[in-house]
Amino acid sequence: MVVLKGVPALLSPELLYALARMGHGDEIVLADANFPTSSLCQCGPTEIRADGLGIPQLLEAVLKLLPLDTYVESPAAVMELVPNDQARGLQTPVWRRYEYLLHEAGCTKSLEKVERFAFYERARKAFAVVATG
Repeated sequence: MVVLKGVPALLSPELLYALARMGHGDEIVLADANFPTSSLCQCGPTEIRADGLGIPQLLEAVLKLLPLDTYVESPAAVMELVPNDQARGLQTPVWRRYEYLLHEAGCTKSLEKVERFAFYERARKAFAVVATG
């Protein structure tokens, strides 16, 4: 196996291939272990496994290679908390980590929050969904 210089070792060949094939308007979902990746990808995006990795470390690696779309309102989105979790005051400190990583990659726009079922619909149209966890 050849090791490419400057390419984060945690990015699998399958993920690198997906990133290389993406074009204008394509989106990739970095999903946690509870996201319904396999069922959602049965009739849609490519499923890529990244078991054992967390979203923050994967996001950091992907941002080293993939330019963010500067022509959209926000080039990154998360699934918004459901109303019950919002009412309970559930905190999502990992979102601050995402924002930090995006800022380090040159993104000056806010992280978009997308309602749960709208996020699922958007993910169905993604180029690929990467299952982490």
